[in-house]
Amino acid sequence: TLKSELQKKFMCEEVWKSAELTKDYKNGDASLQLMLEDGKSIEHTLDPKTKNLPYLRNPDILVGENDLTALSYLHEPAVLHNLKVRFVDSKLIYTYCGIVLVAINPYETLPIYGSDIINAYSGQNMGDMDPHIFAVAEEAYKQMARDERNQSIIVSGESGAGKTVSAKYAMRYFATVSGSASEANVEEKVLASNPIMEAIGNAKTTRNDNSSRFGKYIEIGFDNRYRIIGANMRTYLLEKSRVVFQADEERNYHIFYQLCASAHLPELKNLKLSNANDFLYTRQGRSPVIVGVDDTKELCTTRNAFTLLGINESYQMGLFQVLAAILHLGNVEIKDRDSDSSVIAPNNRHLTAFCELVGVTYQDMSQWLCHRKLKTATETYVKTLPRLQATNARDALSKHIYAKLFNWIVEHVNKALITNVKQHSFIGVLDIYGFETFEINSFEQFCINYANEKLQQQFNMHVFKLEQEEYMKEQIPWTLIDFYDNQPCINLIEAKMGILDLLDEECKMPKGSDDSWAQKLYNTHLKTCSLFEKPRMSNRAFIIQHFADKVEYQCEGFLAKNKDTVNEEQINVLKASKFNLLVELFHDEDKATSPTGQVQGTGGRTRLSIKPDKSREKSSKEHKKTVGCQFRNSLQMLMETLNATTPHYVRCIKPNDFKMAFTFDPKRAVQQLRACGVLETIRISAAGFPSRWTYQEFFSRYRVLMKQKDVLPDKKLTCRNVLEKLVQDQDKYQFGKTKIFFRAGQVAYLEKLRADKLRAACIRIQKTIRCWLARKKYLRKRSSAITIQRFTRGYQARCLVKFMRRTQAATVIQKYRRMYVEKKRYRQKQAAALAMQTILRAYIARQKYQSLLREHKVVIIQKRVRGWLARCWYKRSLIAIVYLQCCIRRMRARRELKKLKIEARSVEHFKKLNKGMENKIMQLQRRIDEENKSVNEKLVGLESSYTVESERLRGELNRLRGVEEQAKNKTNQVTSLLEELEKLKKELSVTQQEKKTIEDWAHNYRDEMEKMVSELKEQNGTLKKDKDDLNRLIQEQSQQMTEKMARAIVQETQQLETDLNEERSRYQNLLTEHLRLEEKYDDLKEAMNVSKPGHRRTDSTHSSNESEYTYNSEYAELEEGSRMQYISEVKDVTRGIDTSLTLKLQKRLTELEQEKQSLRNELENKEEQFQRDDAEFKKARGAELEYESLKRQELESENKKLKHNLVEMRQSLLGNAGASSGAPGSPAYKVLLEQLNSACEELDVRKEEVLILRSQLVSQKEAMHHKVEQNTMTEPSVYAEDVSKLKDADELKQACIGLKDTNRSAAPDFHKLNEDGELWLVNQGLKETIRLLEHQLQTQRRTYDNEVEALRGELQNVKEENNRQQQLLAQNLQLPPEARIEASLQHEITRLTNENLDLMEQLEKQDRTIRKLKKQLKVYSKRIGEMGAGQTEGQTSPGQMVDEPIHPVNIPRREKDFQGMLEYKKEDELKLVKNLILELKPRGVAVNLIPGLPAYILFMCLRHADYVNDDQKVRTLLTSTINSIKKILKKRGDDFETVSFWLANTCRFLHCLKQYSGDEAFMKHNTSRQNEHCLSNFDLAEYRQVISDLAIQIYQQLIKCMENILQPMIVSGMLEHETIQGVSGVKPTGLRKRTSSIADEGTYTLDSILRQLSAFHSTMCQHGTDPELIKQVVKQQFYIIGAVTLNNLLLRKDMCSWSKGMQIRYNVSQLEEWLRDKGLMVCGAKETLEPLIQAAQLLQVKKKTDEDAEAICSMCLALTTAQIVKVLNLYTPVNEFEERVSVAFIRTIQTRLRDRCESPQLLMDTKMIYPVTFPFSPSSLALETIQIPSSLNLAFLTRV
Repeated sequence: TLKSELQKKFMCEEVWKSAELTKDYKNGDASLQLMLEDGKSIEHTLDPKTKNLPYLRNPDILVGENDLTALSYLHEPAVLHNLKVRFVDSKLIYTYCGIVLVAINPYETLPIYGSDIINAYSGQNMGDMDPHIFAVAEEAYKQMARDERNQSIIVSGESGAGKTVSAKYAMRYFATVSGSASEANVEEKVLASNPIMEAIGNAKTTRNDNSSRFGKYIEIGFDNRYRIIGANMRTYLLEKSRVVFQADEERNYHIFYQLCASAHLPELKNLKLSNANDFLYTRQGRSPVIVGVDDTKELCTTRNAFTLLGINESYQMGLFQVLAAILHLGNVEIKDRDSDSSVIAPNNRHLTAFCELVGVTYQDMSQWLCHRKLKTATETYVKTLPRLQATNARDALSKHIYAKLFNWIVEHVNKALITNVKQHSFIGVLDIYGFETFEINSFEQFCINYANEKLQQQFNMHVFKLEQEEYMKEQIPWTLIDFYDNQPCINLIEAKMGILDLLDEECKMPKGSDDSWAQKLYNTHLKTCSLFEKPRMSNRAFIIQHFADKVEYQCEGFLAKNKDTVNEEQINVLKASKFNLLVELFHDEDKATSPTGQVQGTGGRTRLSIKPDKSREKSSKEHKKTVGCQFRNSLQMLMETLNATTPHYVRCIKPNDFKMAFTFDPKRAVQQLRACGVLETIRISAAGFPSRWTYQEFFSRYRVLMKQKDVLPDKKLTCRNVLEKLVQDQDKYQFGKTKIFFRAGQVAYLEKLRADKLRAACIRIQKTIRCWLARKKYLRKRSSAITIQRFTRGYQARCLVKFMRRTQAATVIQKYRRMYVEKKRYRQKQAAALAMQTILRAYIARQKYQSLLREHKVVIIQKRVRGWLARCWYKRSLIAIVYLQCCIRRMRARRELKKLKIEARSVEHFKKLNKGMENKIMQLQRRIDEENKSVNEKLVGLESSYTVESERLRGELNRLRGVEEQAKNKTNQVTSLLEELEKLKKELSVTQQEKKTIEDWAHNYRDEMEKMVSELKEQNGTLKKDKDDLNRLIQEQSQQMTEKMARAIVQETQQLETDLNEERSRYQNLLTEHLRLEEKYDDLKEAMNVSKPGHRRTDSTHSSNESEYTYNSEYAELEEGSRMQYISEVKDVTRGIDTSLTLKLQKRLTELEQEKQSLRNELENKEEQFQRDDAEFKKARGAELEYESLKRQELESENKKLKHNLVEMRQSLLGNAGASSGAPGSPAYKVLLEQLNSACEELDVRKEEVLILRSQLVSQKEAMHHKVEQNTMTEPSVYAEDVSKLKDADELKQACIGLKDTNRSAAPDFHKLNEDGELWLVNQGLKETIRLLEHQLQTQRRTYDNEVEALRGELQNVKEENNRQQQLLAQNLQLPPEARIEASLQHEITRLTNENLDLMEQLEKQDRTIRKLKKQLKVYSKRIGEMGAGQTEGQTSPGQMVDEPIHPVNIPRREKDFQGMLEYKKEDELKLVKNLILELKPRGVAVNLIPGLPAYILFMCLRHADYVNDDQKVRTLLTSTINSIKKILKKRGDDFETVSFWLANTCRFLHCLKQYSGDEAFMKHNTSRQNEHCLSNFDLAEYRQVISDLAIQIYQQLIKCMENILQPMIVSGMLEHETIQGVSGVKPTGLRKRTSSIADEGTYTLDSILRQLSAFHSTMCQHGTDPELIKQVVKQQFYIIGAVTLNNLLLRKDMCSWSKGMQIRYNVSQLEEWLRDKGLMVCGAKETLEPLIQAAQLLQVKKKTDEDAEAICSMCLALTTAQIVKVLNLYTPVNEFEERVSVAFIRTIQTRLRDRCESPQLLMDTKMIYPVTFPFSPSSLALETIQIPSSLNLAFLTRV
C-alpha cells in the first residue's frame, strides 16, 4: 500500500491505493516502480528529505480478518482496506477493532437479526463467533452476570450511520435472551418506546431520513436472576430549534407530519389540521414526504405504542392537541404597528384555533405575544415589542412548549417502564450523536462535539487501561504508551474561564452580546491555548482543534440558545389554561424565565405602571440554569455512570452519502474512522505489542520452522529458543506467562519465513515427485521398447513361416479347387435335368387334377342349383296353395255367414207377417176343427199312409237339399279358384320380371361389392397398421403415464408424510406449551403461597388433573369443569399481579385447550389416513386409463338389472296371457262369442239347441284350461316373444289397460248366455282370475315403477358423474401432461379418500358397538356364572343333610393359579405412588430388575381395579400415576437417567393398556393366556391418549436434557478440535481471542461426543426403551449435532477453510461409524447430517469456473441459497497456496440458484424437534410370572 506524498488535501481525496512493486528497491533509489490494482504502472517519487517508504500491505491470508488488531501491519490504509474487503466483497458489515465493534450501514435489509441468530449468539464467547451487535450484547449480558457489575453499550456515529438501529437491536437481544421477570411484557414495552421516541425526537436531515435529534441513555434493569424488570431513559440536548426552522431538504419532527397526514380521521377533526405545506413549521424544508414512509401508518404505530405503555386515548388526544396548537401558533402572523411595536390582527384564524386548543383567552394571548414586562427596582413596566422580537418570542414559546411536551412524554414512558421489583443490575445503551462538522456550526454542534470529547477521553482511558492490565497480567515490563489525551481540549471548554464559563458569564451581563463574548474568548484563549484559533476573515467565529478535526463555530445565536428565554407572561397565560394537560406540562415551571430577570429591548414605555409584587422579589432573584450549564451537569452525570460500568463500544460508519447499498466511499469512511477513535485504538495497539499468541498456538503454527532437535518437552522453552534464532532483535517480542507478544510486523515476518519454508518444502517435494515420475516414465518407455522389438521380430518370423505355408497350401487348394469346379458343373447339369423333368411331370399332373376337380365342382353346383330351384318352386307353390285355400275358406265362411243372416231375417219376417193373423187363425182353427171332426174321422185311415209317405219325401227332400248345397259350394269354389289362378299367373309374370331385375341388380351389386371388399381390405390393412402404431403409442404413453403416476404417488406420499409430521409437530408443540403454562401456573401458585403464609389455598391440582383424565361420557363435562376451575384459580393467583397477564393467560389457555382437542382429532384422522395411503394409491393407479371401461361395466350392470326386471314383467304377463287365452280378445273366443250370439237369437225358436251349446261350451272350457296349463308349463317362449316386442314401459302399460278394458267389455255378455246361470258362474270365475291378474300386474307395475325410478336416479347420477368427469377431462386436456396427471390423481385420491373415510367411520362404529356388546356379554356371563355358582352352593342334596362321622384327612396344598393382578387398599394408594414413582431410584431398577417393572406393577394394580369394576379406583390410580410422574420429572427433569427411565416405563404402560384393551388389532400378538387378562369392564382409550401426551412431554424433556448436555461439546468437538493433527494451521488472532483448536485438558473432543452418545444409548437400552423410540432419539441427537455445527460454521469466518472441511468430513465419518456399530444406520440420523456434509464438501471443491458453479449447484441440494452464498463469502485461505473465492463466482452461483423455491432463512432451527411416534410394541412377558422384589417396599400389594 502506498501513500501519496502530495498535499494533504489531495491525499485526503485520493485516500489510499493498493499497488505492487515491479522492481526491487535498493537503498538510495529516489523512486519506486509500482503497478496499481487496475494494471496501471506508475513511478512513485520518494520524499528526498525523509526518504519514507509507503506502508506495507499485510499478507493475503490476513486480509478480511474479523479483528483489525489481528493484522500484522497496523496503520490507516490497512484498516481501510480490510473494512472495504469485508464490506464490499464478503457483505460483512461488522468488524472488531480491539474492544470496538465497527458497524457499517449497508442501506439494505439483511437477514441477520432473526431469533435464530439471537439463539446462535446466546451463551457464546465474544471471540468465538463472527462480529455482530448480538455478540457485544451477549458479552455485556454475560459480564453483568459473571462479574456482577453494571454494563454500558456506547453507540456512536454521525447521522445516518445506523446508531438508532444498532441500539434497537441490542435492546431486542436483551429482551429476547433474558425474558421478563414479572410476565408483564416489560421487554415489549422497552421495545415499544422506540416508535414513540422516534416520532417525537427524530427527523429527516440531508444525511438521514430518520436522524435522532437528541441523545438518549436507556438503562435496562435486571433482577437477581438477570431477567428484565424495567427500564429508564435519560435524554440529552433535544434540538428545539428544529421545531421552528428546518434547512432545505429537511423536515420537522415526524409527529407533525403524521398528524397532518391523518387529519382526515374523525377523532382528529377538531384539531383543524390540513396539509403539511399549509403550516410554516412544516414547510420550510420543502420536503414534506419521505419516500417509502406512510405517515398515516406511522401514526397508528405511534398510538399503539402509547397504548401499550399505558398512555390512554384521552391523554393521546391531549398530546395531539398541544402539537396541533404549536403548528397553529407558527402560522400566527404578527404585523408592524410602528418601528417599536407590533400587533396581531383581530380574529386571527390560527390564533383562535390555538386558543381553543390550549384553553386560553384570545385577548390575553394576543396581548402578551406583542408585549412584555420590564422590571426595575421599584416598578414594573409593560413594553411593546417590535415585530422581529415578537416573532422570536412566538417561536421561543413554541420551542418551550414542545420541550415541555417532550419531557412529559419521556417521564411517562419511564413511569411505564418502571416496576416494583428491586433492581439488581442494569445494562445501559447510549445512543448519542457523533462528532459533527458542517459549513455553519452553532451552539448545537458545539455541545455535541463537547460530549464526544468527553466520550473519547473515557474511551482512550479504557483502552489504555485494558492494555496495561494485559501487560501486568502477563508480567511484561511496559513503558508508558504515548496516546492522544484530549484533556486540554476539555479544559478549554469546561474549565474555569473556559468557553462555557465565559458564555454563562456573558449571559448574565445586562448588555451581553455574541460579539462581546467572542472578544472575551479571543482575549482569554487566543494566546494561551494552542487548541483555540481565530479565523482570519471573521471576528464572530472561533476554531477549536478537536480530537477528530478542527471545527469553526459561528458565535451568532450562542447567547440566545444558551439562555433559552421565554416570556414569563406567556407562560402564566398558559398556566391559567382550562386544558389540564397543558397545566400539567407547566406545573414545575420556574418563576424566573431568564437568567437576568429582565430582557433587553427597545421601544418606549407605556403609561401603564405596575408596582412590583413583594412576594415575587425572592423568586425573581433565583436564576434559571443556562442550557450549557444543564448540559454540562447532565454530561457529567453520564460520565460518572459510564465510569461506574464496564463499557462496550459500537462505532457506526456511514459508507456513502447517497444511501446506496454496499457502496464504500473511502474518503467518507476515513473521516469517520478518525472521528470515532478507531484509528486511535489502532495507534495505541500498534505502539505496544499488538500481536499475541499462546505458546501452544505459536508451536502449532510455526512447527515447520523448527528442527527435530529444537523440539523439547517444554513447549514454552521450545518457543523461546526458536524465536531467539528467528528474530534477532529481542525488542520485537516479549515472553509473558501464557502468551508471546509481538511488535507490529513481526507476525508478517514469521508468516514470510513459514511460507518460504513451506515453499522450499513444496519445491523439494515437487522435485522428488518429478524425478520419480520421470524415472518411472523412462523405465516404462524402455520396457515398452524391448517389448516392441520382441514382438516385431516374432512377427517377422511368423510372416516368413506363414508365406511358406501359404505357397504349399496354394498348390493343394488349386488342385482341389479345379476338382471341385468340375464336379460342381456336373452336378449342376444333373440337377437341372432332374428339375426340368420334375417340373414338367408336376405340371401335367396338376392339369389333370384341375380338370377332374373342375368337373366335380360343376356337378355339385348343378345339383345344388337344381335343388335350390326345385325348393324355391315348391315353396312358391305351397305358399300359393295355402293362400288359395285361405281365400276359399274365407269365401265359404262369408257365404255361410250370409246364409245364416238371411235365415235369421226370414224367421223374423215370418213372425211379423203372422203376428196379426193369430186370432183369425184361431177362429178358423175352431171352425176347421169342427169341420174336421167329420173329416178326420174320414181321414184317419189315410193318415197313417200319408205320414209314412211324408216321412219318406221329407228325407228325400233333405238329401236333395244337401246335394244342392254341395253343388253350389263346389261351383263357388271353382269360380274362386279360377280367379285366384288368374291372379297367381299375373303375380308369377310380375315376379319373373322382378327376379330378372333383381338378378341384374345382384350381379352389379356383386361386382360393386367385390370392388368395395378389395378397397376395404386395403383400408383394413392400413387401419391395422395404424392400430398397431396406436397400440404401440398407447402402450408407451401408458408406460410413461404409469411411471409419472408412480412418481406422483411417491411425491404425494412424501407430501402426506410431511403434512403428518407437521401436524404431529404442531400438536406436540402445543403439548409443550400446555406443560409450560401448567408449570408457570404451579410456580405462580407457589409464589402466592410463599407471599401469603397466613392464607392456605387448597390444592386443586388433584381435582383438576382428575377431571382432565376422566373417561367415557364423563370426559368432556369433567374436562370443561376442570378448565373452568383452572381458570378461576389462575384468576385468584394472578389477581394483584397484572390484569393484562391474567387475561392473556385465560385466553391462551382456552385457545390451547380447543386447539389441542382439534389437533388431537386431526392427528388421529391423519394417522388413520396415512395407514391407508398404500391401498388408496394402488386403487388410484390407472384410474384415468380404466375410466371408460369402468363406466361401461357400470352401464352393463345397470342394463342387466333392467333386463332382469323386464324378464320378471314378462313372466308375470305370461301368466296373465296364459290364464286369459280363452278370454275375450283371442280368436277362438271371438268365434265362441259369435256362436253364442247367434244361439241367443234362436233361443225362443230352438230351445233344444241351448243344451247342446252349453255342453259344447263346457267341453271347450275344459280343453282351453288344459291347454293353458300345458302352455304355461312347457311353452312360455311363445308368449315371451310377443311380450318382448313391447320394448317401452308405456307400451306395456297400454297393453295391460287394453286387456283390462277388453275383459270389462266382454263380461256382461256372459249373463245373457244362459238363463240357468251356469255361464254366469263361468264368467264370475273369469272375473276372479282377471282381478287376481290385475292385482299381480299392479303390484308388479309398482315394483317396476320404483325400480325404474331408482334406475333413473342412478342413471342421472351416472350422467352427472359422466358430465363432471368429461368437464374434468376437458380441463385436464388443457393442462400440461404433468399437471394433467396430478389433477386426475388428486381427484381420484379425493374421491377414494372420502369413500374410505365413510367406510372407516362405519367400520369404527361397528367395532365400537361390537366391543361394547362383547364387554356387556362378558359382564353378563360373569354375573350369570356367579349367580349359578351361588345357586349351586345354596343347593344341597338330601344325602348331605345326614350326619356322618368326620375323619381327619391330609389335604395337599394346591399351587395357586395367579391371574396377573395386584390388589391394594384405597388408603395404600399414596404409599404405592410414593414408593413406586416418587422415591424410586432408576439406577437400581435398571441394573437389578426387569425393564419396565414399575409399568407392569401399575398395570397389574389397574387390572384388579377393572376386575372388581371399581371406576373410582381406576380413575384415582391413573390420575395419581400421571401426576406423580409429572412431579418427579419436574423435580429431577435435568437428570437424563430419570427422564429416560420414566419415558421407557410410560411407553411400556401405554403398550400394556393397548395390549390388554381387548381390541383385536392389539390382541393378535398375544398368547391365549394374555388374552384372558384383557380388561373386562372399562374402555381406557381416552386415557391412552392422555398417557400418550404424557409420553410426548417426557420425550421432549429428554431431548432438551440431551441437548443441554451435548450443546457445550458440539462446537468444540466438531469444529475446533483437530481430530487430524497438523491439517489445519492456526491463523493469527486479534485482541478477541477465539477458542484454541488444540485439545487442552478441559476442552471437548469428538471422542467426548461419541462417549456421551454411547452413554445415552446404553442408558436407554438398560431401561428397556423401545428400539423404534431409540432410533427417533438418535435421529434427534444427530440433527442437533449437525444443526449446531452448521450454524457455527456459518457464523465463523475462521472456520471456513479447506482444511476445516476435511476435519468436518472426518468427524462425520466417525459419527457414521458409531451408527454402524450400534446398528442404527436406517434410523434416518445420517440424513440429518447431509447439510453439514455438503457444507464441508463446498469448502473443499474447486471454486473458479462455470463448471465448478454447476457442480456446486447440483451437489448442495440440502443447503439453501443463503447458506451456500454465506459459506462462499466466509471462505478464507489459511495458507498462501489457497485462493479466495471471487465475487464474480459468487454472483454466478446466485444467478444459477435464483429459481430455487426455499426459505430465506440462514441458520437451521436448533430448537426443532421431530414429531415422535410410539409404535405398538407388545410384551411377551406373562403378568402372572412377575415377582415384586422386596426392595421396592410394596409388601402391601397382594397377588391375585
